[in-house]
Amino acid sequence: MASRNAQKIGWIGMGRMGYPMAERLIKAGHDVSCWNRTRAKAEPLEKIGGKVVDHLSDLKSVDVLFSIVATGADVQDVLYGKNGVCSQGGKMPPVVVDCSTIAVEESAAIRRKLKELGADFVAAPVSGNAKVIKAGKLSSVVSGPEAACKIAMPLIEIFAPRGVSYVGAGELARVCKIAHNVMLGVVIENLIEITLLTNKMGVPRHAFLAFLNNSVMGSMFTAYKTPALVNLDWATTFTAELLRKDLDLGLELAREMDVPMPVTAATREVLQSHFGAAMLQKNPAEYLSKDFAALAETMALAAGMKLESENKNVPTGLEN
Repeated sequence: MASRNAQKIGWIGMGRMGYPMAERLIKAGHDVSCWNRTRAKAEPLEKIGGKVVDHLSDLKSVDVLFSIVATGADVQDVLYGKNGVCSQGGKMPPVVVDCSTIAVEESAAIRRKLKELGADFVAAPVSGNAKVIKAGKLSSVVSGPEAACKIAMPLIEIFAPRGVSYVGAGELARVCKIAHNVMLGVVIENLIEITLLTNKMGVPRHAFLAFLNNSVMGSMFTAYKTPALVNLDWATTFTAELLRKDLDLGLELAREMDVPMPVTAATREVLQSHFGAAMLQKNPAEYLSKDFAALAETMALAAGMKLESENKNVPTGLEN
């Protein structure tokens, strides 16, 4: 596909989120060079016009570099680690955009290091999962130097067309994403609680959730988690371990700012019970690798319930 934009884009990370995000940029006609630790995961993008590079240093000459990896340490490693982007000569692209969910302090440290290397850093975490990306309903929150954000935002809007919110300088986007994921944890836990209550009293889960999704309390989130809770489909979109990390980040910020968060604290302790339940499984790692909504199984046991799939074809709310 011929590029409709002269900018050269670099992309690091071909996980559940990174692959479809990069794919949307390529399909929009952008010149995108991709790197992933496991090269084979990126290679299918070559069929639609993407380029796959073998070394991170091959990305040092792009105009805008994106990354989406698991942890803050991973971000540091791919950008300026031993074999990172600037490992061969110290050059960095002028604008680096990170879409990962990492701690505020980690992000600030990366920003300082990149400034020394002559690069502007844009924090741009996203809201959604792979299904949301494919449905064109991903959103993003952005912070950093205003000029760099203005360069990055039109590109971000391609994979986050639902909306890109600029919230200011520094790490404010990280704060917003942590707050977002705290709410994610609180909502999934309460959604499971009320679904189990109605189910134990005789209401089919699909019927209760259909009512909820059509009510003022329904949301994109409750809708796209409905098939999982109805049919016990724990295909991974986000793990319990990642959710626990984000709840801890939120509680840490709350302590620093003297903001009481009792509901979040209670949510975190209930989530911890899921890790305890995993230790009773034949394969604890496999149990914890499931989607975070599998917390429903742990909470059902606490309610004296054994869940079974209702085998219902229910909408996700992401259908166009």
